[in-house]
Amino acid sequence: MCDETGQLEVFPDRAYLRRKDPSRNMHRFYLMAVQRDLFGRASLIREWGRIGSPGKLRVEHHPDEGRAVDALSALMAAKRKRGYAS
Repeated sequence: MCDETGQLEVFPDRAYLRRKDPSRNMHRFYLMAVQRDLFGRASLIREWGRIGSPGKLRVEHHPDEGRAVDALSALMAAKRKRGYAS
């Protein structure tokens, strides 16, 4: 979310969100990252689950890095609406 200088990134390439609600025994994480695969395509890698467990993994391939970052931003906004925070 922030770079080495502490400034907020305009187009983040990774995000780690958490949602905790002890009254509901809810301790979740959601990790997203944009990376290049072996063939040079941009991939959005998503991992989610209960904090302390391995979680589930999904990889989405996108034609370019811009679209992968757009998908990451849309997912991040949706997760924040559901109560996830950095």
